[in-house]
Amino acid sequence: MLTHLDSQGRANMVDVTEKAVTSREAVAQARVRMLPATLQMIVAGGHPKGDVFAVARIAGIQAAKKTSDLIPLCHPLMLTSVKVELSAEGEDCVLILARCKLAGQTGVEMEALTAASIAALTIYDMCKAVDRGMTIEAVRLLEKLGGKSGHYRAEDV
Repeated sequence: MLTHLDSQGRANMVDVTEKAVTSREAVAQARVRMLPATLQMIVAGGHPKGDVFAVARIAGIQAAKKTSDLIPLCHPLMLTSVKVELSAEGEDCVLILARCKLAGQTGVEMEALTAASIAALTIYDMCKAVDRGMTIEAVRLLEKLGGKSGHYRAEDV
């Protein structure tokens, strides 16, 4: 059942008024593939625009907080924690993990996915002058905890 549609099939915001406040958490990922030289420049701290990971981390955190402004039917949430971790993976990839938490009436999957996506886009923006061929891939939910639907974990995690 699509919860964002009313009985007439019109889009609407889900009413969470009667849902219990519970602890909720979600973890999402994204990967940015690039030339090995681009990743070496990022890791070595040699990018002329500054610390790429630090800027992408802040962008991801800000994005999680703004998710309801970007996704029309998302509830504005009072997040209690947003963590964005970036690390080199192999010789040509940055792995981004975003974790969002709150005590609330609705989940934080969209906030975690938004944080990972915007962190990836920030890496692209900062590095596009040296590597326009970068790709953003594997944006997905890895884990969700809390709420009525319980615990979800991607099978290959």
